[in-house]
Amino acid sequence: MTPRAPGEPHRVASPLELFFDLVFVVAVSLSSGELHHGEAEGHIGLAVGSYLAVFFAVWWAWMNFTWFASAFDTDDWAYRVLTVVQMAGALVMAAGTPAAMNESDWLVVTLGYVLMRLAMVAQWLRAAAASPELRATALRYAGGIAVVQVLWVLRLLLPDQGGLPAFLLLVVLELAVPPFAERAGRTPWHPHHIAERYSLFTLIVLGESILASTTAVVDAVSSGDRLGTLLLVAACGLVLAASMWWVYFAGDGASRLTSHRRAIALGYGHYVILAAAGAFSAGVSVIVAYDTHAADLAAAAAAASLTVPVAVFFTATWALLLRGTVGRGRSALVLVLSVAVGASALLPASLPITLPIAAALAIALVVVVESGRGVAAVQPGSHTGA
Repeated sequence: MTPRAPGEPHRVASPLELFFDLVFVVAVSLSSGELHHGEAEGHIGLAVGSYLAVFFAVWWAWMNFTWFASAFDTDDWAYRVLTVVQMAGALVMAAGTPAAMNESDWLVVTLGYVLMRLAMVAQWLRAAAASPELRATALRYAGGIAVVQVLWVLRLLLPDQGGLPAFLLLVVLELAVPPFAERAGRTPWHPHHIAERYSLFTLIVLGESILASTTAVVDAVSSGDRLGTLLLVAACGLVLAASMWWVYFAGDGASRLTSHRRAIALGYGHYVILAAAGAFSAGVSVIVAYDTHAADLAAAAAAASLTVPVAVFFTATWALLLRGTVGRGRSALVLVLSVAVGASALLPASLPITLPIAAALAIALVVVVESGRGVAAVQPGSHTGA
């Protein structure tokens, strides 16, 4: 298990990585579904907090595997087996999601998470044994991850499982492991491979939102509810999802990966993008539930469950992928339109009016981004129009 060349030509995601993503999306889907139920019942603060906690576990395990694979993917039998073990951990964690989000029982989620992370420890130990030049780094990763997993298990023994302070402390420790380990020596990673991995996972999560909205509409229609309004919800949901896709893929993540510091920023920042995409799918289901009188929410709260995640997605995408490539004026307009999409939930109008307004604002944002890319493409020395 020696490091792969960071300049390797034609490096793309492997079939195993794609399989890995599909398994992890099961956990994303279940957490989004529980977020929908919690928001529809009016427990917005608790539902969002629980969702962000569960999503952290999904995202962090996925991200660690992705960066490790970019550096050490040997695709031998041991690597494949350990990857499948991580998939098993993701499914265990997914099975515990309802109990965690509804009853604050984190036992099963923690066990699944620890299983994923211990498989990652085994991968790092293999890398330490095979790569003398990166042995210190690999051992730091293995040791740091193992220690934090012990603390996650011990957290279960605390009254109320330690509550929010213990959780946040362990999150900080998890996030601190890579910077600590990389000080002993930089692991190699392939910029285009990393950018593609994030793009594919974002695409899959956005696709899950389309599935969620379609399922919600089908269920509502089968119950004999109003078809016209539901079709409008589905159409606006599709426009918003397509706009999110358009804006995200207008950026060039690989060109941003020019240093370790920027790589950390891009990797950690994608938590916001991916969590917002998952929350968007829950918002579509909440809107359908509200329209069919199955949600105990005010109209503004129901609309916000959809528009706020979209606004967060646009803002985070601009900050990570588009800033500096579309010009200052257009950047300001992107931010204004992003805020306007989120604030459209506060309009004193019914959902059949609010949702088309949010969709129109999203389309306007796409036009601004596309026109900005066109201008950047003709500027001397610019590569953003490629």
